[in-house]
Amino acid sequence: MSAPPRSTSLSDSSSELEQLESTGSWDEALDWFKLEHPGSRSVLHHANYKFLLEAERVIVEGHGVVLINTDEAGTLIVTNFRLIFLSEETENIVALGTIPLATIEKFSKMVVKNQPAPHQSEKTPSQRLLQVIGRDMRIIVFGFRPKTQQRRDIYDGILRCTKPSRLWDLYAFSCGPSKFTNANPKVRLLNECFRLLGKGFCSASIDMIDKGSYTLSNELWRISNVNSNYIMCPSYPFALIVPKSISDEELVHASSFRSKGRLPVVSWCHPGTGAVLARSSQPLVGLMMNMRSNTDEKLVAALCSQPDGYKKGQRKLYIADARPRKNALANVAMGGGSESPSHYFQSEVVFLGIDNIHAMRESLFRLRDYLDTHGSTSSDGTLSLLRHGGWTWGGGNLSSMSASVATLGDSGWLIHVQSVLAGSAWIAARVALESASVLVHCSDGWDRTSQLISLANLLLDPYYRTCTGFQALIEKDWLAFGHPFEERMGMPTVSGSSDTSLDLSRQSSVGSFPSSPMRQSSGSSAPQAPSSSHAQNQYSPIFLQWIDCVSQLLRMYPFAFEFSSAFLVDLLDSVLSCRFGNFFCNSEKERQLAGVSESCGCLWAYLAGLRSSEGRSHVHYNLFYSPLKHNGPLLPPAAALAPTLWPQFHLRWACPSEAQAGELEAQCRNMSLKFSELQKAKEGAEKKAEETTNAMESLSAELQNEKRLSSHAMTLAKRANKECAAIKRAIQSLGCRVHFAGGDTPVDIETNPMGMTKRESDGIVQHQYNSDLSISISVVADDVVSDNPLGGVCDAICPLSSRDGGCRWPEAGCAQSCSQFIGVKANYDAIDSLSIYETYFDSVSTL
Repeated sequence: MSAPPRSTSLSDSSSELEQLESTGSWDEALDWFKLEHPGSRSVLHHANYKFLLEAERVIVEGHGVVLINTDEAGTLIVTNFRLIFLSEETENIVALGTIPLATIEKFSKMVVKNQPAPHQSEKTPSQRLLQVIGRDMRIIVFGFRPKTQQRRDIYDGILRCTKPSRLWDLYAFSCGPSKFTNANPKVRLLNECFRLLGKGFCSASIDMIDKGSYTLSNELWRISNVNSNYIMCPSYPFALIVPKSISDEELVHASSFRSKGRLPVVSWCHPGTGAVLARSSQPLVGLMMNMRSNTDEKLVAALCSQPDGYKKGQRKLYIADARPRKNALANVAMGGGSESPSHYFQSEVVFLGIDNIHAMRESLFRLRDYLDTHGSTSSDGTLSLLRHGGWTWGGGNLSSMSASVATLGDSGWLIHVQSVLAGSAWIAARVALESASVLVHCSDGWDRTSQLISLANLLLDPYYRTCTGFQALIEKDWLAFGHPFEERMGMPTVSGSSDTSLDLSRQSSVGSFPSSPMRQSSGSSAPQAPSSSHAQNQYSPIFLQWIDCVSQLLRMYPFAFEFSSAFLVDLLDSVLSCRFGNFFCNSEKERQLAGVSESCGCLWAYLAGLRSSEGRSHVHYNLFYSPLKHNGPLLPPAAALAPTLWPQFHLRWACPSEAQAGELEAQCRNMSLKFSELQKAKEGAEKKAEETTNAMESLSAELQNEKRLSSHAMTLAKRANKECAAIKRAIQSLGCRVHFAGGDTPVDIETNPMGMTKRESDGIVQHQYNSDLSISISVVADDVVSDNPLGGVCDAICPLSSRDGGCRWPEAGCAQSCSQFIGVKANYDAIDSLSIYETYFDSVSTL
């Protein structure tokens, strides 16, 4: 139970504050009394923290805690996933003080006594600190108020959550797959095997794996399912690419001659020459170095198989032993060793001289201490420039410059990185320049071998330099081929035990330190728990070192990689945090037994989701990537392999300002975003301009059409005028008078009033008509068009139109002009009385 908040009166606060100020010592940073009511608080009150992840819950929290590195006060929260430090001033998460529990390498309590000032006789309170050392290159120190139980509560909370007894107690299992669903990694591995054999058109499936129907082959190599049940080699994947000429029985026999059963298998094959990169563990040559295996020698010789038509002579085989020669000889005492070139046809054995996991671990510890000592946010709360008083550089005076640089060199980290890079470049050059095959191994074939073989893959194959290909490379050469992430990262095992333990030592009072607390080394010199020793501790930053090597290649070839340095940092942080299950356990078999892919979220889905959220402008994409510029192998010369500290990772905590090596890239990215926005605006303007042009063309076409219609209408109007004149003449020929009023006003046609009488004169009968005749003619609209010229003139009610559509008007005179504008309305009683055919024509004929 946490202690209740300790109330402090104003007088007590002033008295203690005067004592603290009078010392003039380092604990001036611990200005506790500027905080109101420091102490532990019920976690139920803050159960609704918005920054908590899914299934993340608060275990304990302490208020009034000071982050010594930055002299910042705030609240320290322990959850089931991480340690969170909230700023008292802004209430925001402070990145330096927030670390996933799985990333914590060790933590310890420290009590430091302050030496009172010469004029002060009263005893000053001790400083109660909590030091947290992370695997991500940071050392954090939290200060707690004296005479409170805060530090004990926080310490106990970290102790309960940092080292669970079972794998299933990790946060990743509590969270579950959620939205980052993990597709079966065996399917992805099989698809990569198909690609390597030139069978990329085939697609793997769970059903194919269950039936074992994935044993495809090409001219030289085949996929074997001999290890589908993980009996031959528990640390190898279920599918292996092996020479086509070697049977499964021979594979099983050859595995007995290699350490841990890790026989030589193909990791990558050149699509043109057929040269391969192969990996294995050391051979078991025995104490006398005289043990041999004919099956192993046959298998290794088959790695030099050549395709039909290969005309470059016998292919050479290089056996690259990653260890120093003396280390390989030392393994003879345990039955191991190295190959004899005389036993393996066309072979040459080369020792690359890379140190073991213990040397890498100690090297990283020394580098971390160096950065903390000479960094700007050191764990003792002072700047390196001011640590010893006076104008200093690198943690000392001007004369200590060379000593500081020597300290960095003594860490050996950059030398180890250079050794791995040089070995990988040498391997890639043998395959690319000589078309030779290379077999790589170390002792067990899962640490240095994984580093070398995956870096060589990266140098040879441009596909692995893309985001998708990089994922496939890690899943193939690190996860499937059994790099022991569980041991190297100190995670709990499937069985519920662990070979390593965190350093939970408690440091007691160690004397007086007027200017700074005791700096506890983060390396092996610190007190260790009884159950862990240098020999038993299998933790080692092998994967971290490999990512560091990739960052060096990215620095040398900025146009060759689709992903950025920020992607590598986020990938490494995610692996160290154990938030996702992809890197749990030691092998593919163990992850399958634990049901990791079904129970935990997928790191790759998480990273892909981040990239898809912003598209190509996301920080994980390399702004300068140009696949056509480096579409072949990368073969760096030896002079280019001098590494430097990786600023974005090594310096981000100790030297945050100097770690902004990606600032230029960030500015270029902002410029690229602005350019992209301008490009989109330009495309939008061009699209609008095109639409406007199309609209203008359409309007122009309509205008032309209107002009044609107008011209046609003028033509029709002229024709109508002619027809009107013709009709007028025709009507006037009947003895009628036509009166035009204009427009649509009816045209009145009248005859002279006269009567008709019949008389005979000289034998001629003459008729006289007295009937009044009136005819009304109206002009029809211009757009009324009739298909039948007669129908256009003769209305259906006209008595002179016949049933068959003809016209009884004399000689169809009213329609001879094909008029489309005239309709006839008449006094039909008068017209009927005309009896045109009987009277008019008769009278005409008698004339």
